[in-house]
Amino acid sequence: MVAINKLTARAVVTLTKPGLHGDGGGLSLRVTPDGSKSWVYRFMLAGRARSMGLGSLDDVSLADARIAAGEARKLSKAGVDPIERRDAAREAERVAATLTAARAMTFQQCAERYVEAHRAGWKNAKHAAQWPATLRDYVYPKFGDLPVQDIDLPLVLKVLEPIWTTKTETATRVRGRIESILDWATVRGFRQGDNPARWRGQLSHLLPQPGKVTKVEHHAALPYAETGAFIAKLRARDAIAARALEFTILTAARTGEVIGATWTELDLEAKTWIVPGERMKVGREHRVPLSERAVAILQEVQAATMALASGREPASDDPIFPSSRGNPLSNMAMAMLLRRMNRDDLTAHGFRSTFRDWAAERTAYPNEVLEMALAHTVGNKVEAAYRRGDLFDKRRRLMDDWATFCGTRPAETESGSKVVPLRKAGG
Repeated sequence: MVAINKLTARAVVTLTKPGLHGDGGGLSLRVTPDGSKSWVYRFMLAGRARSMGLGSLDDVSLADARIAAGEARKLSKAGVDPIERRDAAREAERVAATLTAARAMTFQQCAERYVEAHRAGWKNAKHAAQWPATLRDYVYPKFGDLPVQDIDLPLVLKVLEPIWTTKTETATRVRGRIESILDWATVRGFRQGDNPARWRGQLSHLLPQPGKVTKVEHHAALPYAETGAFIAKLRARDAIAARALEFTILTAARTGEVIGATWTELDLEAKTWIVPGERMKVGREHRVPLSERAVAILQEVQAATMALASGREPASDDPIFPSSRGNPLSNMAMAMLLRRMNRDDLTAHGFRSTFRDWAAERTAYPNEVLEMALAHTVGNKVEAAYRRGDLFDKRRRLMDDWATFCGTRPAETESGSKVVPLRKAGG
């Protein structure tokens, strides 16, 4: 019978000679030249010598080492490799821990990490703001605090069905955002299985096609014949938002392009505003010709800014249209201005349609000039001409004409009613 338990608790502490010091039954204490000590269980399996580490003496006592060696000895005698068994157990624990962590990861936590990871790639400030806003308004109340692994088809439908026919455009965006977040969570190992927010082959069978539910709602636009009267009321308002809205109208720009504008983008002498590509919807730099009135607005804002700063000129990276705190105006500033003017029926973006309608019906400028003025993508031939500058000169004349039209108020009587031309008797 093989002798076992040959070591004593005192011996394992006092042993200093480097090498293996057997306890019997395959268990040994290994002492290294630097004095560190650890337990080793050696055994034979399928004719091959194997060595299994059982831990440091600092962590595993003599008694615990004997128990571990005894369990390993039983496995090896039964033809089972205790090393492989231990590794499999550790892997199972790792997987279990991963699954536990995954189940602890909520949809909202995944969404916030997704937004943070992708924010730098979103060039449109309004788009970047809409992502968390729509999730907060429509998704989080339904399942934001649930584990992302538990998000299934019924939960997705719980979000989409109430708004699919009433707010179709918003609903389609929400669906796409849920799908992207769940895909991200799957790749990161926080969930498994199909994506319940996928449209093709899944939601397409349960919800009507968006195009068949409702037509796309266009931004509310002012009839161009009313532009002069509206601009007159706008100029009467002493607010930075009013100057920003008029500048937006005169340049036919998008609101995000205007509120994000800084002084370094301007050349007032050349009457030109260069919007960098990262703030353009098409991702390409856009030159905007400035009318005399647009330049006057900028000079007015500059003077007001200097007055508030005790004569200091704005820094090159300061916003042209700052809020009271010095930050760029919010996306809602112009909308709130329109509400105060009792024009809830209008949107700032809708004035681009007003400009387009005026240009198409009241001018003879070519269509490509109008499209370039709106920073829409056009054909390669025209784009090449634009780079040579001829369309820019045409656009300057167009924007000057637009500014003149905007500054012309329809003739009114003293009582405020429009003058009606006299007609011939019987006409």
